Amino acid sequence: MTLGIHPTALIDPAAQIAASAEIGAFAIIGPNVAVGERCRIGARATLERNVRLADGVQVGSGSILGGDPQDLKFRGEETWVTIGAGTVIREYSTINRGTADSYRTTVGRHCFIMSYVHLAHDCHVGDNVIISNGTQLAGHVTVEDFATISGLSAAHQFVRIGAHSFVGGCSRVAKDVPPYLKAVGNPVKLYGLNSVGLQRRGFPDETVRELKRAYRLMFRSELNVSQALERARAELRPLPEVTGFLRFIEESQRGIGF
Repeated sequence: MTLGIHPTALIDPAAQIAASAEIGAFAIIGPNVAVGERCRIGARATLERNVRLADGVQVGSGSILGGDPQDLKFRGEETWVTIGAGTVIREYSTINRGTADSYRTTVGRHCFIMSYVHLAHDCHVGDNVIISNGTQLAGHVTVEDFATISGLSAAHQFVRIGAHSFVGGCSRVAKDVPPYLKAVGNPVKLYGLNSVGLQRRGFPDETVRELKRAYRLMFRSELNVSQALERARAELRPLPEVTGFLRFIEESQRGIGF
C-alpha cells in the first residue's frame, strides 16, 4: 500500500495511485482514476470516476471531481476529467465529466481553482488560469491561458473568456470576453486593457500600445465591427497578440459585451 494513503480512504481496485501521492482521511477514489506523483487529495474529497490527475495536483477537502454531467442529453457515455500538472483545486469545488460533445472536461497546468468553484461538463480551462471563490461556469465554457475570473462570477453556456483577460467580481458573463481586456458587471461590460496583468507578465510596451489602439478601434469608435476590423488590419502592426485579438472578435459565436 502507498504510504501516503490514510487508512480510512476508500480506493477502488481499478484506480492507479502514484507512490508519492497523499490521500487524506475518508477520501473516495473511484474506478478509472489515475493520481500522479506528488498529488495531494484532501480529507473527504471524492474522485468519482474517469479522472486523470497529472503530477503535483492538489485537491482540497470536500471537493468532488468526475461526477456525472448535469445534462439531460447525457446517456452514460465514457467521459473524463483531466487536470494538468501543478494545478491547485481548493475546498468544496466540483468538476463534472464531459458529455458526447467533447468527451472530457479539462483544466490545464498550474491553475488555481479556489473554494466552491463549479466547472460544468465540457468546460475547457487553459494553463495558469485563476478562478476565484464561488465562481460558476456552465457547460461548454472555454477559459484561455492566464485569464483571471474574480469571485462569485457566473459564465453562461458556450461563453469564451480570452487569454490574459480579467473578469471582475460578481460578474454575469453572458457574452465572450476578448483576450487582454478587463470586463465586469451584470451584464458584463468591457473596461479597457488589462494593463496591470500584461505588465506583470512582461508584455513589451509596443505590444500594449497596439492592443490599446485595437481596443479603441473595436469598442470606442463609431465604426461597426466589420469596419473596425478592416481599419485595424490596415493600420495596426500585425503583432501576434493583435492578430489574435482581432481573430477572437471575428470568430465570436456569442457576441461580445460592450
